[in-house]
Amino acid sequence: MDEDISAINTSTRNQKIINFFVNNKRKLIILISIIVLSLFTYFGYQEIKEKNKIKIANEYNYSKIKFISGDISNTEKEMIKIIETNDKTYAPLALYFLIDNNITNSTQKVNNLFDVIIEKVKLDKEIKNLVIYKKALFNSESKNESDLLNTLNPIINSDSIWKPHALYLLGEYFFSKNEKQKSKEFFEKILILENSNEKIKLEAQKRIRRDFSE
Repeated sequence: MDEDISAINTSTRNQKIINFFVNNKRKLIILISIIVLSLFTYFGYQEIKEKNKIKIANEYNYSKIKFISGDISNTEKEMIKIIETNDKTYAPLALYFLIDNNITNSTQKVNNLFDVIIEKVKLDKEIKNLVIYKKALFNSESKNESDLLNTLNPIINSDSIWKPHALYLLGEYFFSKNEKQKSKEFFEKILILENSNEKIKLEAQKRIRRDFSE
């Protein structure tokens, strides 16, 4: 008797499953099609991204090779083109290459390219802070106090690993302007930071003992 009931229950359950698939066949086909299409789209997009990455890498390396071999006629144009791809790896590298090799003499152009990377490239948080710090460093000899502080504020008002570097840069900036009290304040801020960069902290201590001792 129990076996008969069990067999009936099993048959009923199987029939319900069959009926579910029959009644929802169209919806299931659509759902499966959407899943398959989504997978193809995702992997297709990833493949396109990878191919674009390789293309940008090749363009960057080819431009560097030409520059090193003495063909510098199109280096600036080529590196700017790479920056404008907004690639998070090669856009910053291209800008640093322009700066390190003095390929452009236009400070405004360099600052505009910094802004492209800071505002448009999807960088990791600390990489973005590094770019901001490098922009401030690039302008530290020409910018006024207000502009330099505005540039560094996103770092100074955060817990970034680049905060000690930003404070040290400001300490050096004000020292060069003979504003020693402001300079000392920034060096002292480095000493009270938690998890401060030990090398920067040591340099700040040296500067305070050497240049601000009574």
